[in-house]
Parts: sequence; C-alpha cells; structure tokens
Amino acid sequence: MRVGVSLPVRELRDDLEAIRDFAQAAEELGFTHLRVPDQVIRTKGGHLHEPLMLLSYVAAITKKIELVPSVIILPLRQTVLLAKQTAELDLLSSGRLRLGIGVGTDSLEYDRLGKDYANRGRRCDEQIDLLRALWTQPKINFDGKWEKVIDAGIDPLPKQRPIPLWIGAKAQPVESVLYRIATKADGLFVLCSPEEFPGLWNSLETISKDSGVKEFKLGTETGVAVVGPREHEWRERVAGWKALGISHLCIRTLGGELETTQHVSKLREVSTDLEL
Repeated sequence: MRVGVSLPVRELRDDLEAIRDFAQAAEELGFTHLRVPDQVIRTKGGHLHEPLMLLSYVAAITKKIELVPSVIILPLRQTVLLAKQTAELDLLSSGRLRLGIGVGTDSLEYDRLGKDYANRGRRCDEQIDLLRALWTQPKINFDGKWEKVIDAGIDPLPKQRPIPLWIGAKAQPVESVLYRIATKADGLFVLCSPEEFPGLWNSLETISKDSGVKEFKLGTETGVAVVGPREHEWRERVAGWKALGISHLCIRTLGGELETTQHVSKLREVSTDLEL
C-alpha cells in the first residue's frame, strides 16, 4: 500500500515557506504522493490555490514525490488547454503526475463559469477520451459531440503516455459514474466506508466484465485523518483499509487546528508509526 499525504493548503494558505517545508518533509519521510484539492470558484467563499499552478511549484522543489490534484472538476476546464497544462506538468516533474478528475456537485460553480451542469457527466466521458488521445499522439482527429480537434495536437507530449486518470465520486456513485470508473479510469478515490467497500468493488468488477474489459485493474485510494475527533483510531483505520487491499492511502493532517509547524511534526510521528 502506497501512503501519501494531503497538502493542507487551506490552513497553510499563502505561506510558501510552510508549503515548501511540508512538501519536502513529506518526500524525505517516505510518503509516496502529495494530494491537492481543486475548485475554480468557491461559491461559499474560502481560500484555495489553483492546484496545477501550485503543483508546478512543488515539482520544482521536490524530486520524486508523486503529484496528485484530486480532483480537477473536468467539465469546468477547457479540455485541450488542460491537456497542454498537465502534459507540461508531467514533463517538468519527470513523469510524477497522477490526475484526479470528477464532475463536482456545485451547480452554482457551473453557472458562474458558464458551463452546463446537467450534461457534465456525458461531457466528462468525452473529455477523458480526448485527453488520452492528446497525451499519446502528436496529431489527432477527434470529432465528438462537444469536442473537436482535427489534424492537430499538443507538443510536447507528457512523459507518461497517457497520464494516469483517477476518478473521484460520491461514496455510493450512481450507475453512470460506476460505468465511467469501471471502463475509463485507472483508479478511484474511495469515499465509502470500509464496510461498504467490498460491495462497491464487486459492482465495479461486474460492470467491467460485462463491458468486455479484458483485465480489470483499478487502483484505489482512501483517506485517513490523523488529527481531529478520530485521531485516536487512525492506526486501526489504516490497518483495516490495508486488509481490504486498498492500493493507496492518503494521510490528512488538516482539520485539527494545528499550528503551521505542527503539520510537519505530525508527519514525522505518523511516518515513524507506519515505518515508512
């Protein structure tokens, strides 16, 4: 099980030295990946960095930790531009990008960005196909319902061809999202409980088999808070998820009202307990 950590950007805010120290400490301590959230416009307010720009900064000050925006609200982004930006980030980081995507649930954000909330799932399906085509071919011919790229492409291509695409969804995704995950994703950000996970996994495996996918290979990642109300049980929760076969785990130090330097101290404590 690969153990990463969520960058507590809402708490570190504009303290670039603290962000640098946290990212470098996570890498030095053996955490395998760093996750950063996304929201273009926070309709309820609040501070949040643009994840691709922030991860470009992190890429320049680290050497090996995987960079994971989780999740980019894909239908709010212009697909070719996102393909270009992520290809560049993957290239500049020597192939360390794992792109989390989703469709979101905030209709106000869609409205304020001039996007159609109702068809976001169908557009997301098309965007996934276009992204993978743009990441793997110098020139493409793609003529979809919403997207069209004829005899053109991006240059440079990413180091990873294609960049891994992981989907974030609700704890119990609806059928169309289950189908998207089972047939189009490289991985899933798991939000359900450990008790619900076997049923979710069985559903995805069945959909994959019925859809004719030759080999069902899907990474899975869940999160465990090591601060806050459930701090006392984090070790037990990690062990439980590991027993279920989760491939990736994300440790969270946010939400516990820690001081800036305490985030790194907590990382050190957790890395020792987990013997990273």
